[in-house]
Amino acid sequence: MRQPKRKYVYEERRYVIIASVVFVLLIFTARLFYLQIIDDEYKGWADSNAFLKKTLYPARGVIYDRNDKLLVYNQPAYDVMLIMREINAFDTLDFCKTLGITKEFFIKRINDIKDRKMNPGYSSYVPQVFMTQLATNEYGIFQEKLYKFPGFYIQNRTVREYGYPNAALLLGNVGEVNRKDIENDRYYVSGDYSGRSGVEHSYEKILRGEKGVEVLLRDVHGRIQGKYENGRHDVAPVSGKNIKLAIDVELQAYGEKLLKNKKGSIVAIEPSTGEVLCLISSPSYDPGLLVGKQRGQNYAVLESDPQKPLFDRSIMSHYSPGSTYKPAQGLVFLQEDVITKDKMYTCAHGYTFRGGKPACHGHVSPLNLTAALATSCNSYFCWGLHDMLDNRRFYPTVQDAYSAWRDHMISMGYGRRLGIDLPGENRGYVPDSKFYDNVYKRRWYSSTIISIAIGQGEISTTPLQICNLAATIANRGYYIVPHVVRAIENDVLDTLYTRGRPTSIDRMHYETIAEGMRSAVLYGSCSGLNLSDIEVCGKTGTVENSHGKDHSACMSFAPYRRPKIAISVYVENGGFGATNAIPIARLMLEKYLYGEIKPETKYLETEIMNRVILPFNVQ
Repeated sequence: MRQPKRKYVYEERRYVIIASVVFVLLIFTARLFYLQIIDDEYKGWADSNAFLKKTLYPARGVIYDRNDKLLVYNQPAYDVMLIMREINAFDTLDFCKTLGITKEFFIKRINDIKDRKMNPGYSSYVPQVFMTQLATNEYGIFQEKLYKFPGFYIQNRTVREYGYPNAALLLGNVGEVNRKDIENDRYYVSGDYSGRSGVEHSYEKILRGEKGVEVLLRDVHGRIQGKYENGRHDVAPVSGKNIKLAIDVELQAYGEKLLKNKKGSIVAIEPSTGEVLCLISSPSYDPGLLVGKQRGQNYAVLESDPQKPLFDRSIMSHYSPGSTYKPAQGLVFLQEDVITKDKMYTCAHGYTFRGGKPACHGHVSPLNLTAALATSCNSYFCWGLHDMLDNRRFYPTVQDAYSAWRDHMISMGYGRRLGIDLPGENRGYVPDSKFYDNVYKRRWYSSTIISIAIGQGEISTTPLQICNLAATIANRGYYIVPHVVRAIENDVLDTLYTRGRPTSIDRMHYETIAEGMRSAVLYGSCSGLNLSDIEVCGKTGTVENSHGKDHSACMSFAPYRRPKIAISVYVENGGFGATNAIPIARLMLEKYLYGEIKPETKYLETEIMNRVILPFNVQ
């Protein structure tokens, strides 16, 4: 009776032993799987014993202007790399002296590299960046002593160089990637560089190329013995693609000189293509300041400058358009049958309404649309807005009428981003009817918001949008999204930058507005743009400024038929449009259309270049 019981106990023990063995095997298997498949640390240790995988960085694509002038290119630079586990005892003071750094910097840098919060993915077996962008002479000195500093080696890199001290905000700059960049794009590792702004940022994936790798074999002492299997596993880097900009660097540089010691912007577009000929914001800076080891220090200085040289006014500003908005108003009124080109309105030196009287300078009265554009009559466009919003034969409510008005403005590129191929474009602002309903409790009329008739009040625009309107009128009813890149090596531009975008306004109405802008140059407020042998069209703008002197603005295109250039100029605190914006626009037109400034205009060039509107401390 006892034998079966003993047999049962032995059977039970056998199952326990088998289960224990299986459990131990599972633990070992899981550990091996973790070490060999999941944990990069062990793999890094194993690989680093036998191999050194050196990243081969590609040459970044170079950048030319529209006339093949070299704007941005590469120069050799060198990074000091280290593999933490291979560092042995060495003379730290000699190391610091060789690189021109302090011992405190050395200690901090080593600690920062080991900090996994600051340096995600850190491994003591993987190469890390200790110091970047050594100049050629610094590299030579360090290379001679490199044998004294085990665990350190040199990584060949390139840094950007600039052919001209211009177009800094447009070109952008290249800087070290941050943690977010690394998380969002597996291409980058700590110590890599990417475009941080401008064209460098917008076209980063095109300019950066593809990294390569060189696999070097080590001996048991860690010394490099040459390429592994004669380079069979090496991958050559692929250089970034070159880019040709639409920018004319000579025109860009000239415009920057005209705006020196002034705040503002100049934008020029080729109407038939949407190509941006210049994109100027003042103040600006020399792009060479943000290259090399002094980049961080220089950036901090520029960022703290009260004149805001890092702020691109051409695409980021919130400017009231002033009277440059009147051609758009005329287009809407014509399209909605509020007026005809011969419609006459009276101007008694201003438009009188219950809340006030927007003043107007003296001119003939009554007058039609062509004369109103030529003389920049405020009353005419106030009456037009009154008739559109308050005359119930057009729309049943003021909200409906205003929404129709706003839709036309949106179709012309106001109140939204145009889509230029640069980061940071501001959309401007054209409020919707709900905005006014909330502010005025649904009790509002044309007189409540009459200032928008002359480009004031809640309306805000960018100089790019103002120039785009000039280009649209030049094209008689369509525009191509403005773009600064003209061509990409072995590639094509996005169709966004090649197809015309019609507005909601009929072509025939653009002919009427163009005629009015031509009259403004012949006998009106834009007479300063009149060239003897080229028909120029223009519109001034004197923008009210509650914080100081009025802003000076204008827009123009030329020639009247088959236009080659559209331009907008905005000078903060520049006074009347004819005082500063018009002379600058004239000089820019001469520079582009003639290739030089005519002798009879040289006096104007000297006067504008020497004119200081606000004090500046920008070099």
